[in-house]
Amino acid sequence: MTSQKTQLITLKIAVVGDVHDQWEVEDGIALKHLGVDLVLFVGDFGNESVEVVRAIAALDIPKAAVMGNHDAWYTATEWGRKKAPYDRSKEDWVQEQLDLLGASHVGYGKLDFPVWNLTVVGGRPFTWGGPEWKFAEICKERYGVTSLEESADRIFKAVKSAAYETIIFLGHNGPSGLGDRPEDPCGKDWHPIGGDFGDPDFGEAISLALTAGKTIPLVTFGHMHHTLRHTKVLRKSIFRSPEGTIYLNAATVPRIVENDSEKLRNFSIVTLEAGVVSQVSLVWVGNDFQVASEEILYERSRIVS
Repeated sequence: MTSQKTQLITLKIAVVGDVHDQWEVEDGIALKHLGVDLVLFVGDFGNESVEVVRAIAALDIPKAAVMGNHDAWYTATEWGRKKAPYDRSKEDWVQEQLDLLGASHVGYGKLDFPVWNLTVVGGRPFTWGGPEWKFAEICKERYGVTSLEESADRIFKAVKSAAYETIIFLGHNGPSGLGDRPEDPCGKDWHPIGGDFGDPDFGEAISLALTAGKTIPLVTFGHMHHTLRHTKVLRKSIFRSPEGTIYLNAATVPRIVENDSEKLRNFSIVTLEAGVVSQVSLVWVGNDFQVASEEILYERSRIVS
């Protein structure tokens, strides 16, 4: 019965790239017009922007989210704490964000979606990216995780507790192993130019999940913006693994732009058919909530297996 159900499911997923305070009431309306079933947020809502997270938490569409480095901007480092615009002895904006999102926040956790026979598993929350253990204090204080090895184990623990065999991974930064050129999905685009800036713990957890026999149609993330710092070349959004997993970097920033009298907002749209990604596109929605432009980033029919 389960396999028959999986074969019949077509799922339309919106992935919202790094928000950076660009979220409006119209975004929720746009998602309704797009007819999406599930919304995935890759984090960086703003610099501990509680009100932005409050608005997103109120979105009445099934959703999952993971926190980015900016979501602990005034908490995770000494220099950030010195610049905090609030009294940290009396308030905890990081915790407020987590409380608002509740079960929707899947960092180091998971959320099962029985209607689709699917589990979303989150990567390391608040990640800065790269092979070094940065933002270490917040991981230790809030999750008891003190190393990349422990982090990979923590993510894989969520995989093992998943109710379903089909897993979508949601991270702020992507995993290591997707290339070391500046234009690769997690490639370093600052000095020195080049290098793989993916998260090794995320990569290890995904590898463990594959070894355990899980079906992983999609791994999505942001953090590494599409516009590169030193060239006019845009970052590659898509990587397809030999196993058929689609890796999607959704960080088209800014995600809202104004063009003459029109305001355009972007979403990455993933179509999942029978547990397999059939199409990924980047859409810009206009003032009338119609798709003003669409770029097909991946189409299964064009891939020769």
